[in-house]
Amino acid sequence: MAIDPTKLIDVGTTANDGTGDPLRTAFTKANTLFTELWNDDEGDVNQVTGTGGITASPTTGDVSVSITDGGVTNAKMAANSVDSDQYVDGSIDTVHLANNIVTYAKLGVEFKSTEALGSVSTTATLDFNTDQVFTATMTAATDFVFSNANIGMTKDLILTGSFDPSFPAGTKQIAGTYDGSVSNFIQIVAVANGDYWLSVSQEQV
Repeated sequence: MAIDPTKLIDVGTTANDGTGDPLRTAFTKANTLFTELWNDDEGDVNQVTGTGGITASPTTGDVSVSITDGGVTNAKMAANSVDSDQYVDGSIDTVHLANNIVTYAKLGVEFKSTEALGSVSTTATLDFNTDQVFTATMTAATDFVFSNANIGMTKDLILTGSFDPSFPAGTKQIAGTYDGSVSNFIQIVAVANGDYWLSVSQEQV
């Protein structure tokens, strides 16, 4: 900002030579200068560099800040200021999940949905990654195939039809017998790849 020489206090040529501004005039100029400084805005500042590593440029609107290690505390963070865009893959582990924090609403669709396979014959696939419950009606003897059956997954099949169902090699039927005259509840547990345990039951009347 250019200096206006008329606003400067005239101190004369030499000390006490009587040519400088009178005391009142000098203080009036001083007050004027202080008022201008006080009311000045950031538009007259092109750059501010702080010793703490802060650089601001109002001409571009950019501000760069160097923050010392540990300089940002939780108290200085705005509420809801961190969202999924700031998460790094793998940064959230089981240690940082509160107990009982995973609710039914947060489960994947493969654990809380039903897929109606409709009428099936020859072969039908149960994709363990898509649904929890499958329903089907056999119109012929049907070979049921399991896909994406990961260890520990348990799936339910509601099956009807007076035909014989068959299941993948490695399936052990541990309880019940299929009855084609009624609806059958078939539960499959994946113990390992190619190792499945299966039970069959019907409504008790």
